[in-house]
Amino acid sequence: MDTSARKTRHASVRQADSNARRNAAAALQRALDRRDNGGSTGH
Repeated sequence: MDTSARKTRHASVRQADSNARRNAAAALQRALDRRDNGGSTGH
């Protein structure tokens, strides 16, 4: 039971870190798109 709880905690931390990195990349891309008035999105 202790090992499964530890494994679940690490998995949730890894998932949260992945989400944080994805959100940071999306925010950076939005900032770059806003700065150059579009670019890769073609707005």
